[in-house]
Amino acid sequence: MTPTKTGLLLTLTVALLTACGSTMPGQTGDRPGQVAPRYDYVATVPLQPGDTAASVQAAVGGTVMGWETSGCASAADGNCQALMGVNGAATLSAQSLKTSLGNTLGRTVSVEANKDQFSGGGALTATISGARAIWAGGSLLAWSGGARAIWAGGTYAPIPQNNGLWNTLHLQQAQALAPNLGAGVTVAVIDTGLDLYHPAFTGSLTDPTTWKDYVGGDAFPQDEGLLGFGGYGHGTNVAGIILQIAPKAKIMPIRVLGSDGSGDVVNVASAITWAAAHGANVINLSLGSTSGSSTVQDAIKAATAKNILFTSSAGNGNVNTLTYPAAISGKVNGLLSVGSVTPQDVKSAFSNYSKDLEMVAPGENVYAPAPGNMMAAWSGTSQAAPMTAGALALALGQTLKVPVSSLLDTLKSSAFNVYTNPLNSSYTKDQTLGDGRLDLSAFLTQSVK
Repeated sequence: MTPTKTGLLLTLTVALLTACGSTMPGQTGDRPGQVAPRYDYVATVPLQPGDTAASVQAAVGGTVMGWETSGCASAADGNCQALMGVNGAATLSAQSLKTSLGNTLGRTVSVEANKDQFSGGGALTATISGARAIWAGGSLLAWSGGARAIWAGGTYAPIPQNNGLWNTLHLQQAQALAPNLGAGVTVAVIDTGLDLYHPAFTGSLTDPTTWKDYVGGDAFPQDEGLLGFGGYGHGTNVAGIILQIAPKAKIMPIRVLGSDGSGDVVNVASAITWAAAHGANVINLSLGSTSGSSTVQDAIKAATAKNILFTSSAGNGNVNTLTYPAAISGKVNGLLSVGSVTPQDVKSAFSNYSKDLEMVAPGENVYAPAPGNMMAAWSGTSQAAPMTAGALALALGQTLKVPVSSLLDTLKSSAFNVYTNPLNSSYTKDQTLGDGRLDLSAFLTQSVK
C-alpha cells in the first residue's frame, strides 16, 4: 500500500516549515531534518495507583513518551510504567537525575542517556558500494506470481546480481518448500525509514495506519537524505532484502534513525512497542549501540512475551563483542544475533564476533532497492540480519512443525557449518561465529509441514 505523493509532500512541507519556524521542546542542536523533539535522557517511571500522564509529567518535569499499561492488571501490580523524555545534560548526570527523580516521586526510577545511542549496524553504519543501477520495474510482490516468475532457469529474476548469493542459501528450494512466500506475515523494519514510493514495494507495505516516524514526528517514515552519504537508503535496502526472500510478506516501516544513521533510545524502545501493538510478527533491528539499554531490553522482552521474533545485527567494528541489543540475544528468548560472512563463508572483515553470536549470514554487496527508483549494493551485518528475518517470514507463512518459540533454535540448528573453512580457524575454538551460516532450505525443511 502506498500513500498519495501529494499527501506526503504536503506533510513534509508542513513539517519542514514547522522545524524552520520554531524550536520544539527538547530540541538542542538537533541534526538536519529533525522535527520530533529530542531529549538528553530517557526515564522509566514505575506507575502507582492514582498516577496520570499529567501528574507524572508535572512531577518529573519531562514529557511522557510512552504509557505502558497493557501488560498489567492495574498500576498496583508493578508492571505498569511510563517512558519519559527528560532534559538536563548540561546540569545533571544520569545518576544524579535518577536520584533526584526517585526522591521526588518516592519510587525507584531508571535513567539512561538517550541521544544518538544507536546507529545502523552499531559503531559503524553499513556501507553502500558504488554499484548502483536503475530499478528494472515492477514490485517484488509482482515477481512472485502471475505472469512473472521469481526464478527463470535458475536465475533470480528481480535482481539477478544476487543470483550467486541466493543459490548459496538455497532460496529457490526454500521458496518451493514455503509456497505462501510469507503471505499473512508482517515484518517491522525499524530503521531509517523506506522510500515509500519505490515501485519495488508496491503492494508490500502494511496499512499506513501502522507506520510511524519518530524522527520526523509524523506517520510517514520516508527515507531521507542523499544516496551514498550517512544512513540514507539503509532501511530501503533492509526491507528489500526481506522481500526478496519472502515476497508476499508485508513490511511495516518505522523510522528511528536519521539520515546520518543515528538514533535515540526512547525512539527505538517506542518503535518496538508500537510494532508489537500493531501486528508485527517479526521485528528486524539492523541497528545497534555500544552501550546496553534497559529501556530497549524491556521493550524487547515485552514483545517476545507475545511470540514476536527479533533479528538483530551484530555490529561492524570487527571486535570480539556484539553491539546491543544483539549482545543480549542469549539472555532473551525470541531475539537472534546475526553476524556477516563473505559469499565464500569466511567471516566478513568488518563483522563483530563473539561467543554470544548465534549465527551468520552473507552481508557483503547485497543488492536491493535504493531510493529514487534505483537499486544498490550495501555491506554490513545490517544486511545479514534481514536475511534471517525473511527466513522467519517464510516459515511463519506456512503450517509449522515446531512452535513459534522454537523457530530461532531451528534456524540455528539447520545452519551450515562455517568452521570447516580453514580461513575461519581463529574463530573455531570458542565458536565465535555462532552455530553457522543461514541455510534457507534446511531451515524450511525442519520447520514447516
